Amino acid sequence: MEPVLGYLVRRGEGLILFDTGIGDGEPEVDAWYRPRRRPLEEALADAGATLADIGLVVNCHLHFDHCGGNPLLAGTPILVQATELATARAGDYTLDRLIDFPGARYEEIDGEAEVWPGVWIIPTTGHTDGHQSLVVRLTDGTVVLAGQAHDFASQYDAVDLARRAVRDGAAPPLPVTPSWHERLARFDPRRVLFAHDRSAWEPDAIHPT
Repeated sequence: MEPVLGYLVRRGEGLILFDTGIGDGEPEVDAWYRPRRRPLEEALADAGATLADIGLVVNCHLHFDHCGGNPLLAGTPILVQATELATARAGDYTLDRLIDFPGARYEEIDGEAEVWPGVWIIPTTGHTDGHQSLVVRLTDGTVVLAGQAHDFASQYDAVDLARRAVRDGAAPPLPVTPSWHERLARFDPRRVLFAHDRSAWEPDAIHPT
């Protein structure tokens, strides 16, 4: 069993919800995955927020387990890579009713964007062509919400070790580091969080970024 995690970002400009969970599902989905749900409203209430408080939704991608709660946020801007939305609308990709639901309000992005001061969307292709991550600069350092760019923190760490090896001139062969990983590393994150792993990645004090 793996977790399906969303994150609430508090900023002076308002609240950002990164991923909205698995939603209310369908019989076929439930029979296959057997999810144990926690209502989005309940999760937000525990964080001192309501659906009406959310100013922006950012989905790392539009598979049903990441955008299942989107219909509860009709009218709220949803920031999505244009290629991801086009793929979802083409069908055979996710649960169609989670995409163009009544009140859906998409703001399409092509590539990288600073959506609020100190808050960036960074394309992190791989799991899907339109996958994206959220970078948030805080007073005590930068946090990356990586979504499903990697399934596990250990995978992110392995790629980061390869990046460091290349930087330090280690002899080949070495694993190929995605260009987006280099971009995330330039933000010097103090923590990277994931959609399906409760573990967080933090930089190794012995090997600084």
